[in-house]
Amino acid sequence: MTVLSMLPPLKEAIVCQLNSETLTDLLKTRPPNKLEIWEDLKIISFSRTMVAVYSTCMLVVLLRVQLNIIGGYLYLDSSTQTPVAPPDVQQQYLSSVQHLLGDGLTELTTVVKKAVHNSLGSVSLKQTMSLLDLEQHVSWIRAEVETTSDRPMSWYLLADEENLLADQACGLTEDDAVTIRLLNETRDMLDSPHFTMVLNTCLNRGFSHLLDNLAEFFHLPSGDPAPDCAPDRSADHLSAAKLPLAKIIPIINGQINTVCSEVPGRFIQDLLMNDQVKEFAASVYEAFSTPQELQK
Repeated sequence: MTVLSMLPPLKEAIVCQLNSETLTDLLKTRPPNKLEIWEDLKIISFSRTMVAVYSTCMLVVLLRVQLNIIGGYLYLDSSTQTPVAPPDVQQQYLSSVQHLLGDGLTELTTVVKKAVHNSLGSVSLKQTMSLLDLEQHVSWIRAEVETTSDRPMSWYLLADEENLLADQACGLTEDDAVTIRLLNETRDMLDSPHFTMVLNTCLNRGFSHLLDNLAEFFHLPSGDPAPDCAPDRSADHLSAAKLPLAKIIPIINGQINTVCSEVPGRFIQDLLMNDQVKEFAASVYEAFSTPQELQK
């Protein structure tokens, strides 16, 4: 299991929950309530791109943690006759990532949609917005999602202990018990300040890439100096280049194809190669490849 192999099902799950294609197809029929549909499309388009950035960053860090916990146990298993993490346990343990693509994603989507509505719900489709305006709205949405919830961000990544035990109410096998122990150890890592710092670094990089991608669609008024080929996020360009919100919606709506692309582009490569992510993964492996961890 790799991040790249999980991106297509993640994208499919996001599109299923935030289906903008149905709305765009409706608009092509020129319905009498097209303004209402555009308003819905505004919320869904921004929500699904924000959810895509959040969930992709979460997926990157979660899988790094899980694979390095398994790696640590496999190192210990190489010197024992009775492996702690046999293949069946590994498969069951790694399948827990489905929570992020299921119930975790549903909860995250609800929270993000509410924050998007609070930030952009009253903004007219005709209102022109600059990159600076978009950056401000992204900051407001992030602040509501990340700081006003009673739950930590790690809550979206793994099912809670009570659900795990309820699912196993019919009786725990030895493999089940080991899997639950691995998940509890994973949860401890996800609740650590180090994890919070690493995830926040990924989110900052992820949303910065998103704004860079959006910058390519903003051009200064005719007569102003032409920007470089690279996305221009200088102070002048951030505030001077503007588009009506109605034209920004299809642009933001399409960003999920870049964020969740199974072809490793700049967005996902930057997350995977991030030094803090690699250092955190190494510290997880070191913690779980020592005999002391095995005895817990």
